[in-house]
Amino acid sequence: MFKKVLVANRGEIAVRVLRACEELGIKTVAVYSDADRNCQHVRYADEAYNIGPPRARQSYLRIDRIIDVAKRSGAEAIHPGYGFLAENPDFSQACREAGIVFIGPSPETIRAMGDKLTARRTVAEAGVPVVPGTFHGVEDEESAASIAEEMGYPVLIKAAAGGGGKGMRVVQSRDELGSALRGARSEATSSFGNPTVYIEKMLDHVRHVEFQLLADNYGNIVHLGERECSIQRRHQKLIEEAPSTALDPALRRRMGEMAVKAASAVNYSSAGTVEFLVDKDKNYYFLEMNTRLQVEHPVTEMVTGIDIVIEQLRIAAGRKLRYKQDSINLKGWAIECRISSEDPFNDFLPSVGKITSVNEPGGPGVRVDGSIFEGFEVSLFYDPLIAKLIVWGETRGHAIRRMRRALTEFQIVGIQTNIPFHLKVMDTASFIAGQIDTGFLDRQNVITSDEAGELSEVAAVAAALVAYHNRQEAMARSVGSGRATGSMWKMIGRRDLLRRTR
Repeated sequence: MFKKVLVANRGEIAVRVLRACEELGIKTVAVYSDADRNCQHVRYADEAYNIGPPRARQSYLRIDRIIDVAKRSGAEAIHPGYGFLAENPDFSQACREAGIVFIGPSPETIRAMGDKLTARRTVAEAGVPVVPGTFHGVEDEESAASIAEEMGYPVLIKAAAGGGGKGMRVVQSRDELGSALRGARSEATSSFGNPTVYIEKMLDHVRHVEFQLLADNYGNIVHLGERECSIQRRHQKLIEEAPSTALDPALRRRMGEMAVKAASAVNYSSAGTVEFLVDKDKNYYFLEMNTRLQVEHPVTEMVTGIDIVIEQLRIAAGRKLRYKQDSINLKGWAIECRISSEDPFNDFLPSVGKITSVNEPGGPGVRVDGSIFEGFEVSLFYDPLIAKLIVWGETRGHAIRRMRRALTEFQIVGIQTNIPFHLKVMDTASFIAGQIDTGFLDRQNVITSDEAGELSEVAAVAAALVAYHNRQEAMARSVGSGRATGSMWKMIGRRDLLRRTR
């Protein structure tokens, strides 16, 4: 096993990987930007190095600086987490050239699956069904129009590189095609440096179902079952669960086999995920492959009992896979809610500022993957995801009830979060019944404008009370410091009152 690993990321995923290394007795190295100097991952690691200014392009995306830190610190391997450089083949290649192990697949594999057109062609040749669409980039508006007419509207224009909904446009008619094509190309260029786009048929009322894979360097591959990721907003996942209400054992077996086929086609190793779309008739289509650890990996860990990050580390160190397919069993149900610093009452606009108080939920079957603390500064420099709340239950109904309880306990003061939104989803009849698809939030009025106004008033009152409490506590503390002003009797009385009300 490795003696020292560098984690090239920040926030909750960096802490997650650092914890796995600690359990294996591996020394750890963290990197941080100027904005993250006091973050939890910096405190947790054995060593920490500054790599630049707050903007990611000047710090977390600087391959040269990260490789330099790895060399200076003596790290044998680098774990990229997810996001940033996790699916960058140049980073994987740079690690190889520097004699450092990249904890993930080879640069050749990342390139093959990172380009969606190459991935579509590769898996189709392996016999995996793909969404109807083109296998080459669209050259101009006239050819795009011809393809769209043949497929039938609506269609999707998608960037060949990248993901996360960037460079993607829904086209309902010929009149929208030109502007959508230009917009998708422009966004793809600015986001990924690649203007290539292609066209897929827009499938209605489909579910987003993905299969978690583990593969070693000796050709052994297993899947760990599926995750349902259909609760999305603007192509961004918000709630995930395992297993999926859409799959029965026979369909799970067939889709799992196809996921393994797709991975085998590119000689995959490490942890990875194959994503599918499943329609109402149980037809399934390959969507893409994520050649990294997924944000939602904890739900799979909860139902399988397998630590995916530890398995990544073992595989990267040259160990053989410890599991056979027939030994993988799913037990119970797990749900994950992504907790983000966004205001659900104001079109999910980012919320920034200092977190003044945090109370994380606990109890049986509750897990919080996070890195926030009292005094933590949420900025606009990075993704708004600040924590993940994961629960396990014996049944789906049990898991929903447990998630409701945990969300109610999760208190974050100082910024707006999407916790109220998640609570509303957990109370929505169609979600409880498992009647979901990728258009769920487009059809559901989860938070009404009236509720937004009422809850905003409650939040304002609560914030005022917390601010008042903090001021009074600060004044009470000053009694013993010699900095108090005004009546000492009043100060002592306030201090004693605070003690009695805690």
